[in-house]
Amino acid sequence: MNPAFLLWLAAAMAVFLSAATASRYYVANNNILVLVFSLGLYCVGNLMMVKLMREGGLGMAISASAIAQLLLINIIAFAIFGERLTTTQMAGVALGFVAMGLMLFPTGGSAS
Repeated sequence: MNPAFLLWLAAAMAVFLSAATASRYYVANNNILVLVFSLGLYCVGNLMMVKLMREGGLGMAISASAIAQLLLINIIAFAIFGERLTTTQMAGVALGFVAMGLMLFPTGGSAS
């Protein structure tokens, strides 16, 4: 996988995870400034996704982003907000982890 793609993916994930955490914080305290901050972060994250789409193609960029967010936001939900998943939901997250591994190490194909 292209190192530039992985770097942009990591940066976009940091922005999206910050936005999701701020959104959850807004739900808990109802401060409109936190909501505006969260929406701003989501805008920045989506602009970063444009660069990811150029580097790895639309399918790879959106899929890798969605699965990375699935995995990482569950860690934040568990560690910071005390949320818990059922066994079936944990199996779904595990399948996402396997899918991410399969996508990041393809044997063929490319974005044009």
